[in-house]
Amino acid sequence: MVDKAQVISLCRSLLRAGRQYPDYNIREYAKRRTLDGFRMNKSLADPSKVEEAYAEGKKQLEVVERVVKVYLAYPPKTKNIMELKLQ
Repeated sequence: MVDKAQVISLCRSLLRAGRQYPDYNIREYAKRRTLDGFRMNKSLADPSKVEEAYAEGKKQLEVVERVVKVYLAYPPKTKNIMELKLQ
């Protein structure tokens, strides 16, 4: 059984992992997708559906962590306009 603390921890982990992307657009997409996914599944009441959604979230966290490692190993050569204004 997945409890509320585990779900919140997963959400925070996904948001934290998404902040590691070097590209502004991907960071914002990861944040928006994470929050939308958790809002969409907020009303789940069936324990089997909650377990299923939690397992899918864990898989997505593994994917994000793997992709971040690749992005950090091979960063983009140019910055987009949003990153230029921030500096």
